[in-house]
Amino acid sequence: MKTADHQLNDGFACDRAAFCTTRQAAERIGVSHRTVQMWVENGTLQAWKTAGGHRRIAIDSVDRLLEGRRNALAGMPGIPAMPPAARPIAPTPAVSASARTVLIVDDDAMLLRLYELEIETWGLDLAVRKASNGIEALVRIGEARPDILVSDLHMPGMDGFGMIRSLRDNPHTASMPMVVISGMDKPTVLAMGLPDDVPYFTKPAPLAALRAAVTARLPERA
Repeated sequence: MKTADHQLNDGFACDRAAFCTTRQAAERIGVSHRTVQMWVENGTLQAWKTAGGHRRIAIDSVDRLLEGRRNALAGMPGIPAMPPAARPIAPTPAVSASARTVLIVDDDAMLLRLYELEIETWGLDLAVRKASNGIEALVRIGEARPDILVSDLHMPGMDGFGMIRSLRDNPHTASMPMVVISGMDKPTVLAMGLPDDVPYFTKPAPLAALRAAVTARLPERA
């Protein structure tokens, strides 16, 4: 049984001072209430449920997530991996050692899966990693820099604009190839500060054009 499914009336012992509500966790992390609920559901945050069905989140898992965000935003190379309990998405299955990697960032889990399935048909020996917002993406990039980034812009927590600024301000990631897919129109996106050299597609992205943009920007194999 998942930690998030434990019930108080099942005898789950805990120190009440070590837990907080989903709303308190959202305020502490600086994200929406729904984002915290999502992170509980996918294992990013450890939690249990009261007999009345209310979530109580382990404060130490909130602190681990905040520490991962601080490390990512510091822009330092060699950022340590977040503890398993704080990883929002399961690791990508093993791929060949020579595979290049693409990190896809979107808060829509169905779109993430769609992009993953599409990329698998390209025959590029391209390993897919995923993140659901800018904070998680920065942590994953700190763990292992991808060869290319494909990202949405409008996301909870840290959006795509903040993530791209952080990457461009860091000499270790400033040259990372990027492609953006967003529901916002291009004039708005450009006015909000998307760099001119980043290819932009409006959702739903034309998959053939997306493939061409990713293929053109993938670095040569070492």
